[in-house]
Amino acid sequence: MKQRPPLRTAVMDSSAPIDHPPGDSRSIEQCAAEWLARREFNAWTNEDEAALQAWLGADTGHRVAFLRLQAAWSESDRLQALAAGWRQSGPPPRGYWTTPAGERIELAPRAATRRTRLPHVAAAAVLLITCTLATGLGWRAYNRVDSAHLQTALGATGTLPLADGSQAILASDSRIDVRLSRKQRHIALEQGEAFFSVAKDPNRPFVVAAGGHDVVAVGTRFSVRRDGPDLRVVVTEGTVRLESRATGSAARPASLLPAGSIAIVHGEDVLLRSVALEDAERLLDWRQGLLAFRDTTLAEAAAEFNRYNARKLVIGDAEAGALRIGGSFRADNATAFVRLLEQGFPVHAEHTGDRIVLRSR
Repeated sequence: MKQRPPLRTAVMDSSAPIDHPPGDSRSIEQCAAEWLARREFNAWTNEDEAALQAWLGADTGHRVAFLRLQAAWSESDRLQALAAGWRQSGPPPRGYWTTPAGERIELAPRAATRRTRLPHVAAAAVLLITCTLATGLGWRAYNRVDSAHLQTALGATGTLPLADGSQAILASDSRIDVRLSRKQRHIALEQGEAFFSVAKDPNRPFVVAAGGHDVVAVGTRFSVRRDGPDLRVVVTEGTVRLESRATGSAARPASLLPAGSIAIVHGEDVLLRSVALEDAERLLDWRQGLLAFRDTTLAEAAAEFNRYNARKLVIGDAEAGALRIGGSFRADNATAFVRLLEQGFPVHAEHTGDRIVLRSR
């Protein structure tokens, strides 16, 4: 029979319902950890089980977070720190975080902690940068004065300051061509996705060309993504202008996109949405090596993982592809994502050499 250590009410009141702010992934994980600790060390009743099942069923993100922490508990036993506190001498190991009461709690096994630096090391190793300085008349004659070609490999991200003081962050398998002159700053997004922090210069517009469209800014923060002929623009600061380069009857009026805007271009259609800044930022979690899903179909989630991994996720049938997924995952760890799917969803994975086929069961 398990010995129950005293439960710290500052962390969790065993008689109170467990809740969190909607959409807050950190609070969801803390809430899932509290459910685990209550079930492990407290008297567990049928009412408790019903409450847990109701919480798990309220959002797929709840279920994913609970399964992840349950696996960490089983494999490392470190989550016992939630109920018992850190009792060893010296500081706790890396990976601990702080509760509202000031306690430090670890939610990940050692293997996951050791992996956190690897994407940054890989990004530094595989970012391919070729810079060619232009000659001629220079600034005074408005000729091209600086050019660069930036490219990242599959699974890597790369950050580079531009000559005008701006900064570009490239997602996996992305490519941009930079042309900076005294008259204009021109960036061609040839492939993938890039996030730009633009230095203010009202006399020199910052133009990102992608497909048949230009995204124009003066000083702001935004991302542009190409998916074949389609385009997505996410603005997190300032305002940008989305322009079509089509002429004649196909020309469209420019669209102004303030912070919190998402523009989706599909063919000749342009869909504009206004969301909370937090939701806009969540679409750019790839900058930290994460993929964030919220009520996302498994087919869409698999496509996102395939942007970062050589081993592809393949949807085996329509029923599996329609499943709704929530949570945040390491972009470079599709195997862990599949393992969680098999634990918590009616999904069976078939592993082959270069792909994982996901089928409903």
